[in-house]
Amino acid sequence: MNKTPLHITNGKVLTQKLKELNIEGNFLTWQEMLCEGPTLESVYSDKFFELRKQFFKEFYNTDLDFQKINSELNKLNSVEKHSEIVLWFEFDLFCHINLMAVICLIQQKNIKLPLYLVCSGKIRGTKNLKGLAELSTGHLVKHYNDKVLLNKHSIELARTIWGIYCGKDHNLFKPFIVQTSQFIYLNSCLKAHLERFPNSKTGLNVLERNILEIVRDTKIHSEHHLLGYALNYQGYYGYGDLQILRIIKKLRVFFKVSEDLIELNRQGHEALLGIHLFTFELNNNMIYGGVKKFDFQFNKKENKLIKMVSHDN
Repeated sequence: MNKTPLHITNGKVLTQKLKELNIEGNFLTWQEMLCEGPTLESVYSDKFFELRKQFFKEFYNTDLDFQKINSELNKLNSVEKHSEIVLWFEFDLFCHINLMAVICLIQQKNIKLPLYLVCSGKIRGTKNLKGLAELSTGHLVKHYNDKVLLNKHSIELARTIWGIYCGKDHNLFKPFIVQTSQFIYLNSCLKAHLERFPNSKTGLNVLERNILEIVRDTKIHSEHHLLGYALNYQGYYGYGDLQILRIIKKLRVFFKVSEDLIELNRQGHEALLGIHLFTFELNNNMIYGGVKKFDFQFNKKENKLIKMVSHDN
């Protein structure tokens, strides 16, 4: 029997599209968002599962379908019929954190198959970065034909990045922001990650500031309307509806809402001007891997995280 590739995709939409294109091989669909919530270096250990379960219940009031996740992950327990593993992940932070975890999981399972990466982003002739599922059939097939065989350095880099993410000192990412690697968008993703922590002057992170600027500069009629703008203009984050809506709800303290219009109130304008530090008004106690968002501030001038001395909630 001829061996075929195992494709690990970043979502069911892409999996379906690849199947429709008759891409040879079997498919494992990755169904987590590890860029938020607590994580451990031992990917999908029992303790890992428990942490993720608690996180989604507390922060999103939802239950992860662990049966579905396990059904997909079990495909890594019988890889002898496969010739290689092809990783389909995009340019953004959401995908890159998942990508690092996938590579580490493959290593933890001692799988020796060649690892290839298909990563979308910049497309010649287009202005905006493109996700894999957004690509035309021709571009998608070309990306697959141009897939990159990951070398030992890249695999070790992925393990290092995942270890830092699960650890307590995310300033350790800084040297990697200026290094080149086969992960051509990793630099931008790591920079974007550090800017998810509250700015030391305003208390807003980049995503929060961006949403307030959208409300300031655009006639926004509803939270759903705002969601559409925020999803389209989020840069390297790759957040989904669930994540952006949670941020919007936390920002309501800065909104003046009428029947058909959302505007900034006085606090919203003051937040953008940096008149006050609004970190704790947001009450956004998010966790990123091994650290809590509220435990650090991002100092833009020094381009690093500064540990918060203390705070009361």
